[in-house]
Amino acid sequence: MKWIIRVVLLFLLTWGCLAADKPAGKDEKPKPAQSIDELRQQIEKILKDTHTNGVSIAIVHKNGPEWVTGLGMADLAGNRAATADTLFRIGSTSKTFVSLSILMLVDQGKLSLDDPLHTLAPEVWFDNPWESSDPVRVVNLLEHTTGWDDLHFREYAKQAPDSMSLREGLDYDHHSRTSRWPPGTRMAYCNAGPAVAAYVVEKITGQRFEDFVQQNLFNPMGMKTATYFEPAPGTATTLYHPDGRTPFPYSHIIMRPAGAINASANDMAAYLEFDLNRGAANGKQVVPSPDIDRMESPKSTWAAKEGLIAGYGLSNFWSVEDGFVYHGHDGGVDGGLTDMSYMPDYGVGYFFSINSESGDAFEKVGKAVRAYITHSLQKPVVPPVAQLPVNAADYAGWYEPDSPRTEPSHFIGRLVRLSRVRFEDGKMISSALGSWHQVHIPVEGAQFRFEDKEAPPDPVATLELLTPNTEGRFIQTDSQTTMRRIPGWFAIGEILVAGFVVLSIFSIVLYAPFWMIGGLMRSRRRPAERAMRWWPLIAVFSLVAFVVIFILCSEDLIERLGNFTVWSAALWVVSLLFGLASVVSFLVALRGSGEGVRPGVRRFSRVVSTALLIAAAYLTYWGIIGIRTWA
Repeated sequence: MKWIIRVVLLFLLTWGCLAADKPAGKDEKPKPAQSIDELRQQIEKILKDTHTNGVSIAIVHKNGPEWVTGLGMADLAGNRAATADTLFRIGSTSKTFVSLSILMLVDQGKLSLDDPLHTLAPEVWFDNPWESSDPVRVVNLLEHTTGWDDLHFREYAKQAPDSMSLREGLDYDHHSRTSRWPPGTRMAYCNAGPAVAAYVVEKITGQRFEDFVQQNLFNPMGMKTATYFEPAPGTATTLYHPDGRTPFPYSHIIMRPAGAINASANDMAAYLEFDLNRGAANGKQVVPSPDIDRMESPKSTWAAKEGLIAGYGLSNFWSVEDGFVYHGHDGGVDGGLTDMSYMPDYGVGYFFSINSESGDAFEKVGKAVRAYITHSLQKPVVPPVAQLPVNAADYAGWYEPDSPRTEPSHFIGRLVRLSRVRFEDGKMISSALGSWHQVHIPVEGAQFRFEDKEAPPDPVATLELLTPNTEGRFIQTDSQTTMRRIPGWFAIGEILVAGFVVLSIFSIVLYAPFWMIGGLMRSRRRPAERAMRWWPLIAVFSLVAFVVIFILCSEDLIERLGNFTVWSAALWVVSLLFGLASVVSFLVALRGSGEGVRPGVRRFSRVVSTALLIAAAYLTYWGIIGIRTWA
């Protein structure tokens, strides 16, 4: 049972995380370095232990940089060391420059964050069934509240030459830009939104977006080498697979504004100074200080509208680490992970980017840097404990996730993240697979902060019990999660049916060796039972093959599944085979009442074939049977 759960969870994790979020982990907190030399030694050891070649890093204070450097190797083949001038791919951290560009136009009176997209750029295709009452607005593009699915594999896999225009990139494939719920209600990370906003910048200014950013942001900030395009040979790092040896080719993404920037540690140190000085750089106010405040303040989700201040603002999100609140953005590309975070109240921030996909290295470097910059800081005051809301009992019950980032992964996410919420001893307690007994402390109104006995208390509320609306009763958090309450009988029914299916599949695998061995022995051969034995086994083998193929694709996920390849074709074939074998298995079991069929075999066949048919019907409903990831 456990190995099946682990495979299922790995499948969800691989599919759902095409752009990297900060990996979670339970490693012990490192001993804080007391000096830059000690921090350097810690990071160099992390690189060695995790087979990570190089890192670009900057620690910056409001009055200037403290440490800006490159460590390790930028390129193994060329024996080239990483330096403060080496360009690294910063991934989704690039999105911050889209929001800054939009805010500059807002300051000039050329648009508003509340302007509907269809009035600014009607030529950009999207589908919003609620457009008449809840149109897609500019703010939704930047705060990821359009309701659109994230980019599909095909869009991620497209290699766009630097000469391809943003409009051509948006026109390449628009099927992901369909609102799945009313815009301005839930947050679901979507790489298309910022790219569409960048196109709005192009249309209003008459400039290519990249040129506008270079002229109005990079140059005034002092980001002298940052570029959206492929750098000159010898100026950038090579990106590597987790083995630390196999390089990735340079990725030309079609949505450049969403994640294409190459920047050095010196470039990002300049950007951090800009943030810490609230929009000022080199003695000049590049954007008004309130623009930075606005970027850090989410406004368009239900929770934000009801007063929850933590969350994802304009390409800038809140994160709580070891009792401190950070603002910023992270990013991920094939072979690279980035974190850019700062604390405006303390006047300090950091940036680092590794040339590897190692989540272990990424997490450990981040912990070491944060431990160093906070070792002498006083933690912020924790909000006092309040009374539970008077209507808290109304929110007890079962909840399912209601804002998936990628729709194809929702079929499994809605099951493994099914949660039960209860209130006791003045606290809210939620339980789900992999996150059992999470405690939330009431702080004000319907807001709660997370409590973990192994970590300092959160200094800010991160969860809101939403006022019921026409769609139902919901809970939202600061981390892109919207949970919708469902009837208890339905939730328990789903758990029982899912358990029945998993146990049935496991029993087929467990019993298969006896079927095979028995088939080799003449005395135990039973031709009348042959189909009843083999069709369920074929169905299970095809399901296992589906998961195995997906896992084997994980290191080159986009390349292998975003194009028509042996891998994507195999995934399509085995999904169809599972559906076909499940149906045939069920039909054979129904007819298996003739001479030579033992009653026990007949009953077992009917039970497991029913489970397989349920699984096939569920996967068909969610579009997994016959899935064509390249289309």
